Parts: sequence; C-alpha cells; structure tokens
Amino acid sequence: TGFEVNASTPSASGAATPSASVRQWVETPGRISGGDATPAPGLINNRQWAETPVHMSTRGETPGHFDATPSATTPMGRRNRWDEATPGGWGETPRADRTAADLIQETPQAGKRRSRWDETPSNVADATPSVATPASATPSGFTPGGVMTRAGAAVATCADNICICSGVMAAKELDDRNRPLSDEDLDAMLPEGYKVLAPPAGYVPLRTPRRLTATPTPLATPGGFKMATPDVRTSTGTALSDMQPKGTNLPMLKPDDMQYFDKLLTDVDEDSLSADELRERRIMTLLLKIKNGTPPMRKSALRQITEKAREFGAGPLFNQILPLLMSPTLEDQERHLLVKVIDRVLYKLDDLVRPFVHKILVVIEPLLIDEDYYARVEGREIISNLAKAAGLATMITTMRPDLENMDEYVRNTTARAFAVVASALGIPSLLLFLKAVCKSKRSWQARHTGIKIVQQIAILMGCAVLPHLRSLVEIIELGLVDEQQKVRTITALALAALAESATPYGIESFDTVLKPLWKGIRTHRGKGLAAFLKAIGYLIPLMDAEYANYYTREVMLILIREFQSPDEEMKKIVLKVVKQCCSTEGVEPAYIKKDILPSFFKHFWTQKMASDRRNYRQLVDTTVEIANKVGSAEILNRIVDDLKEPSEQYRKMVMDTVEKVLNNLGATEVDSRLEEQLIDGVMFAFSEQTNEDAVMLNGFGTLVNALGKRVKPYLPQICGNILWRLNNKSAKVRQQVADLISRIAGVMKACQEERLMGHLGVVLYEYLGEEYPEVLGSILGALKAIVNVIGMNKMTPPIKDLLPRLTPILKNRHEKVQENCIDLVGRIADRGSEFVSVKEWMRICFELLELLKAHKKSIRRATVNTFGYIAKAIGPHDVLATLLNNLKVQERQNRVCTTVAIAIVAENCSPFTVLPGLMNEYRVPELNVQNGVLKSLSFMFEYIGEMGKDYVYAVVLCWRTP
Repeated sequence: TGFEVNASTPSASGAATPSASVRQWVETPGRISGGDATPAPGLINNRQWAETPVHMSTRGETPGHFDATPSATTPMGRRNRWDEATPGGWGETPRADRTAADLIQETPQAGKRRSRWDETPSNVADATPSVATPASATPSGFTPGGVMTRAGAAVATCADNICICSGVMAAKELDDRNRPLSDEDLDAMLPEGYKVLAPPAGYVPLRTPRRLTATPTPLATPGGFKMATPDVRTSTGTALSDMQPKGTNLPMLKPDDMQYFDKLLTDVDEDSLSADELRERRIMTLLLKIKNGTPPMRKSALRQITEKAREFGAGPLFNQILPLLMSPTLEDQERHLLVKVIDRVLYKLDDLVRPFVHKILVVIEPLLIDEDYYARVEGREIISNLAKAAGLATMITTMRPDLENMDEYVRNTTARAFAVVASALGIPSLLLFLKAVCKSKRSWQARHTGIKIVQQIAILMGCAVLPHLRSLVEIIELGLVDEQQKVRTITALALAALAESATPYGIESFDTVLKPLWKGIRTHRGKGLAAFLKAIGYLIPLMDAEYANYYTREVMLILIREFQSPDEEMKKIVLKVVKQCCSTEGVEPAYIKKDILPSFFKHFWTQKMASDRRNYRQLVDTTVEIANKVGSAEILNRIVDDLKEPSEQYRKMVMDTVEKVLNNLGATEVDSRLEEQLIDGVMFAFSEQTNEDAVMLNGFGTLVNALGKRVKPYLPQICGNILWRLNNKSAKVRQQVADLISRIAGVMKACQEERLMGHLGVVLYEYLGEEYPEVLGSILGALKAIVNVIGMNKMTPPIKDLLPRLTPILKNRHEKVQENCIDLVGRIADRGSEFVSVKEWMRICFELLELLKAHKKSIRRATVNTFGYIAKAIGPHDVLATLLNNLKVQERQNRVCTTVAIAIVAENCSPFTVLPGLMNEYRVPELNVQNGVLKSLSFMFEYIGEMGKDYVYAVVLCWRTP
C-alpha cells in the first residue's frame, strides 16, 4: 500500500514500542502489544508534532471505512485492524462496580467477538500517560461522580505542559517575525545615500509589552478555576453587609447615605449619651425613616419631626437636613420628601429660623435655576415659607450683600429669590427697597440686580403686577440711560416682561419710557438693540390703532435693516417683533405687502432657517400671522413652488406653513392655478419624504379637506399613490397612508367616489393580517372612517365577512389596535347588527370582557358602550347574563367597568329588561356580587335620569327587611 512500518522493537520492559522512523503520513500506529505494558520513555519520538501512538498491526493495510460493521472478515476477505480483539483495550464505557482484575479476567460471551471497545481501560495511575486521548474515550482518573482522581490530575498536568510548551514556541516565533529591523537589515533593504539621524534629546522609545494570547494559569489547578468573591465595600470602607443600622425597625442604608447616617451603624447605650448627642441621634433616625423608609414609616417619622421641631431646635435640625439636601446623588423623590420636611419644620419653628436663613438660602437658591421644573417649584415653595416665617426685614438683611456680588450666578439666584419673596409677602412691601437698589450710586451690579428683580417679579406673577405697574416702571426707567451697557439691556428686558404680563392693558404706565426706547433702537447695536426691539415689540400691541400704525412704520425700518443680521438670537427677536406688529389692528395689509413681504421672504425663507428648530418654529408662526393679515393666497403663491425644493427639511417647513394657513383661512382665496400647484407640490413632497413625519400627513389631509369637492379630479391620482405606498416594505410608510385614508374619507364621500372607497376598503381588508401593531391600528382606523361614511349596505367587503376577521384582532394587546378595533365593532353593532349572527355577537361579548382590564380609559369607555350596542342588537338577556357572571371576578377595575356596562345596557334596552336579573343576582351571598349590583343600580339611575322615578318604588321594596 505504500506505507512502511517497522514491526516493533523490544523495550526495557519487554513491550513493543513504535519506531521513530515512521513516515509522515503513515497510518495511525496501533496500540502497543503487550496490553498494559508501559512504553520505554527513551524510545518515544520526542518531536513536538510526534505521531499519536495507536494499535500496531502486523499488516500495513489502510484501515477500513468507519461505516463498515466490524466483523471477523471484511467483505473482500481482507483482514481489518478494527476486527482484532486487543486485550486491555479501550473497550467499553467505565462502570463504577468493576475492578481492574475483573477486566483482565473477563471473557467475551460465545458467539460475540471481543473488541477493544469491550473493556474498560486499565488503571494508569503508575503508567506514563499518552499525549492524546481518543475523543470518544472517557478520560481515566475520573470517578463516575465527575471528581478528578490523582491519575486524572497527572494526565491533565501533562496536557497542560504540552499546551504551554506549544504556546511558548508560538509566541517565540511571533516575536522573531515582528522583531525590530537591525541596521544590517536596513542596509540590505535600502539603496545607498540614506543616513541614520540621531534621536532628539530626551526621546524615550515607546515599548508596548507583548500581549498574552491566552490567560496564564498555574500548571496544576486541582480544583479548577474559581473567581474570587470581591470584598464589596462602600467608599468609607464599610462592608455592604453592615449597612443595617443598629436599632429596631430602621431601614437599610444606601452606600451614599454613609456620610450622613454612619453613626446609626454603631450600637450605643442611649443612657450614656449627652443631651445633644441623643437629640442628634433621634433626628438622624427620623430623617433616615423619611428618606429610605416605607410609606407608613415615613408618615409616622414626618409627623414626629414636625411635632418635636421646637423641642429639637432649629440648629440641630438644619445642620442635618441641609447637607442631606445638597447631596449630589439625591433622587427626585427623596428631594421632594426633604422639601416637605423643611416646609413643615419652618411652619413650626416660625421666627426661630432667623439665624439660619442664610444657610437655608445657600442650599435652596440653586434650585431656582434648576433644569427640572419640579425642582424650581420646590425651591420657590421653601423660600416662600421661609420669608413668611423669618419676615421681610430678615430676608432683606440676609440677601442684601449678594445684590452687588461680583459673581453673576449669585446675583441671578438672588434676584429670583427676591421675586419669590415679593410673591409671598406682596409687591408693595418691596417697592421702597427696590427703588433704593435701582438708584444705587455705589455699584452698577446692585442696579443691575435690582432691575432683574423687577423682571423676575413680572415673569413669576404675571398679571398680578397690574396694580403696581406704574410704580415698577418708574423704579427702573432710569436704567434705559444708564452708563453701563448691561444695565440698559436688562432694563429693556424688564420692560418687555412687564408689558407682556400686562397685555392688553397698561400702555399709559409706559408713557415715560417710550422716548428713551425709541432713541435706543437708533443708537444701539447687537444685544442691546435686540433687547430694545423686544421691549417695543411687546409695547406696540398695547397701543391704540393709530399710534400702533405710526410706531410700526418707524420701527419697521430698523427691523428690515436687521433682517440680514447673521446673529441667530437677533433673527428670533426680529421675527417675534414682526409678528407682534403685524397682528396689531392699526397696521394695514397694503403696507405689509409692499414694504415687509419682499425683504421678509428674501432673507428668512432660506434652507438655513429650516435647519434651526427654534427659528423654524418662529418663522412659521410669523408667516401665519402675516397671512392672517394679508390673506392666504398672497403667502401661498410665494411658497408653493418651494414644495419641490431638494431639501426635505425645507419642504417640511413649507408644508407646515401651508397646513396652518389653510386651517386658519381655508381655501376660498385659492384659484384654480394655485390649486393645481398645491396638489402637485403636496403630492411630490409626500412621495419624496424619507422620514415619515406627521407634518406631511397633516398638511396633505388639511389641503384635501380645505379644497373639498374641488379635489375630485385629483382623487384617482391620490388613491393610486395611496395604493402604491400601501405595498411599501416600510411599516411607517404603510401606517402613514392608512392614516391619510382616514383623514380624506369624508371628502371622498362628498365627491361621490364610493367606488374608490369600496376598492380601498377591500385592499385594507386584505391587510388585516399586518404584523406591526401600529400599522394595524392605522388600518383599522381607516376602515372605521370608510364604514362611517359609506354605510353598512354599500361597504365592501360585506359586514358579514368583515366582522369575523375583527374578532381575533380583539385579543391584540396593543392599545391603538384595541381602541380602533372596538370603535369599529361598536359602529357595526350600532348600525349594521343585522348582518351578523347572534352567535358571533356573543363571541365578541366574551372577548370584550378581557378588554375591561385595559389601562387606557378610552378603551374601557369604548368597550362598555359596545356592550350597549350589542345588547340593543341581540337583546339584553344573554349580554346581561355574561356581565352578571363577570361580577364574581377579583379585579376591582374589571367589576366596576362591568357595572357601568350593565347600566348602559339598561339605558339602551330600558331598565325593566335588566332590573329582574339584577335583583335576582343580589340574592347571591357574595360580597363582590352584591356590591356590583348596587353599583350597577347607582350608575343606571344616573344614566336614565328622570325615567328612574318609575322604578324607585320597586327597587326600594326589594331591600325592605321583613
């Protein structure tokens, strides 16, 4: 066969050892004859990739195929090495109840050839293990329970040594390949003319250590690898297992609570503590219960700390509450609880809190500018209660130094705090103080902060500033001509806030500031000009029509100049002022068309404006306001061609404007030419969108509804687009066109396009197997819209085919699917019940019972109304029996909804059809059922109103005790 094998060579122990001269691709050597003899170590080939020692046969045949059944002779009469019985071979699977002696003495039964698979490997504890183990053999040295014995450990250690040696050799080869090039290597590679540059002084080469290719492990790990359990400790070094405070009924500490409540972790004898230490410990215990405790524990602790507030004293209380409130890891709920504690404690302490006003303000004032709305509200609440407890004099004395602080952050929070004090104690109490501060000669920071206080008062209190408007304007009017630019700017912003709060009254209070404002818009630039324009923008709507027209013409010159300003903030203010001026009564449409619109569209209707969300919103609002003044056609003619712009965001802005203009003004001014342009542009924008947005959907629906019957020539094209997009692979596209159908169904009915609607109904019916619940909900909504307008008789597919398809959809747990499906079923039950069998209606009743558990109120309301429609269609008795049986369930919400459904059935089918069953059910000795019956009667009498007078006597008599 071309394979050469040396027979065997006697070893020191008399065993045969495979010769080392076997060729590379020789057959796998056979098992060493001699059974359990150990091969001599000196005769084994020690090369790394040595051949695996296997059974040695006396022949050199190639082994037979593995799929042949071993037998005495092969089909060709040739002898196969797998057919030979080898004593001491790797025969059968090891058994725990057999010993080595048994294996040697055991003889195969008659008629069955003994194979080397028929016996368990002999004990190899004292033998040198082979390098490789057959894949199917059970490793020696393992007990049946899977525990490694000493022999198994020896085998594993040897295998580990081989693997480690292989890994070391591979790593060495890798290092040799990736070694740095020497000078000799470079000289050999590069032509002459190159020279070696000296490294710069201080250069240290980067030496990256070689990464390990495997996780290093010890040579012998008898117990296997174990991950050490980390010693979890807090930042203070305390183990988490020791986070339970010593005391009865105390909640567990969180890791972040250690710095505040660590004293509670030590068990102390309270009798040995001083009075101050005992007080501190009790306050700490109550605060821990409030912060981490259960609701009953929290309520009890809150009551105790409130009642004993004066006993504890302001100092010990605030020394523990305020650091806790400043914790950066405090959660919203915990902060709310601590704010509640401070509120109640302040009410109890009253004037005792005065020495701690500054400490409290330092902690609470930052909450006034927090990003979270509720944090700001809670900060205002604490400062308001603090002002009432400490009094105005204490608050002014405490916060007075911060008015001229060099840090603008401190001045900002102080101004907001003073505004809260004014809202708590009344504006008049602060007027004299504000007048003195705003006219301060010592520092401009004080004047700036005083004017900012007025601005914050206007923002916080709104129209409540009207009685004091003139006084507040007089206090800050000199700031418009102040030498400091920041003071002039904040004065204009304060006047804008006062005018906004006073709208539409109070123009006479601003008479003294009109002239400085008018002069200011001509002399200022940048932020100062923006503030002055904002003030005038809020003042013009307060004026009479004649004055408003004059001042608008004057200020518009400045505004048109600023249309081309690159500053985003200036653009936003200019748009706002243009909107305010155009909405004023005295401004004439002809003036707007001639002087404002050309520059307005040239500078603002650009793609750059569409990319900025805030300016986008302001631009749309201003354009809509101008359209209200000059008419819809004037605006739509200017922007209709932009519906085909390449930029999708810009098309979206145009569509948003078209929708709002048509919503406000309708399409009466739209001529036939503009109508064609609008339909063409909207179809293009709708088809070319890449991100399905509600703006496009709303715009399309609004345009079709605004045009009404005029849209009839375009309906085939629109429906073709809808049908094409219903086949789109994107779920959002399918959902959007289904929503569009529900919006234009009424117009299609008005245009007498029932054939098109019938075709859409059939297509939507085929899509009721939609896998995405959002899309399925929209499809059901579209079907509902078509059913509403086309009627039950003309509906395709017929109602008798449609309703059975809806019954399994009722099991869908998506809220949108449930709501639309129940509405559709209810509409069919109300108007087309005769098309469906009684059995199908009862099947739907059982499905509806599950929907009484829905979380959404509108779903439950639609469900109980549908019960009323079904009862009216098939009679109340079967439906009532189903509902009465449902009163026995445990869920309260389910029972309450059932009682409402019973009352609606009584209202639709007359009370006398329901009352006998209800009164009979009241005899059931079950509390839930009796309570449900009483609730049903209560709702029933509420619904039937005056009709109930005929049933009161009968119902009351049934409960009269004999």
